[in-house]
Amino acid sequence: MTTSTKDTLIDSLRAEHEQIAKRLREIQSMIDQTQAEFRRLQQRSVEVNTHMKRIEDNFDTVPRNDIKAVYTSALDTRTRLLSSQAQLEKLQQDRAQLEHFGNLLNSLLNSLEGVALPAPSAAGAQQAAGETQLSNETIIRLVQSQESERQRLARQMHDGPAQSLTNFILQAEICRRLFDRDPSRATEELENLKTAASTTFQRVRDFIFELRPMMLDDLGLVPTMRRYVDVFTEKSGIETRINVVGEERRRLEPHTEVTFFRSLQELLAYARDNAQSTKIDIVLDITSNPAKASVTFNGRTITEIEEEVEQNRHKMFGLAALAERIELVGGQIEFHSIEGEPNRVDIALPAAIS
Repeated sequence: MTTSTKDTLIDSLRAEHEQIAKRLREIQSMIDQTQAEFRRLQQRSVEVNTHMKRIEDNFDTVPRNDIKAVYTSALDTRTRLLSSQAQLEKLQQDRAQLEHFGNLLNSLLNSLEGVALPAPSAAGAQQAAGETQLSNETIIRLVQSQESERQRLARQMHDGPAQSLTNFILQAEICRRLFDRDPSRATEELENLKTAASTTFQRVRDFIFELRPMMLDDLGLVPTMRRYVDVFTEKSGIETRINVVGEERRRLEPHTEVTFFRSLQELLAYARDNAQSTKIDIVLDITSNPAKASVTFNGRTITEIEEEVEQNRHKMFGLAALAERIELVGGQIEFHSIEGEPNRVDIALPAAIS
């Protein structure tokens, strides 16, 4: 390595080290803010719990709307407290990783003071830079996609089962208070509670199925997709059909089945939410290696939707993250989008058929 090349490398490493130091300062500032918010929420939680205790002591004289408002406030505070704690832990992990990387750069800089490293070729350096940039962009998009999904699930949990559980607590407390004073009204409240519990139970089952259908492990990809298509059709009102080529009981490798299921799940949501489709057809071919799936849906074209996604990155996510996940596991994905014709997405994944 020539002196000028070595000096250039050292300068680049020092610049990178400065960027890490800057990022560490930013993260530390965010940690300080989050810790302050976490302490404030902790204090708020104590105040809400004290308020709830006072209401319980004077339950018969407190209006029902006031009781519900307090329980809702308690749930909201608890949810925000957990979210703040998770954010704090994530920031602390990021800080630890950056500090570790900064220490590695320091060691490398110290080594360069006395060790001559072989000079890489210009072509090799350009290729490495391109691969690093691609890797970083891929990681960013995957993280954004995962965070978007977590936010969606958090909203579903907060607006659905969590809110229902708050109402359960309220209704159960009302029933307990009414048994001695008005048994007939207590019976009526119990019936209402039973109906609400049944509805919430079904919503929780649907929620769990969305997160991770247990039948995927037990029965495999095909039965799980058939069940998911039935539920999707019922809830969305979209005419959705699935056609399977091959023996339905045939199993693929677990990670392949999961990748297929998540990909098809995401494409169905894409057709529903972005393309405003009224008809979706799925063909799943598990007869050979690679296994293949094809999703055809009408509505807005993929080209139009993805152009909108590109212009509004802060509002929505498109199919780029899905394509990157499939390519990371050695698969292929192709998009077919022509004005006036149905959209089609073809997926192929390496599959050791068992």
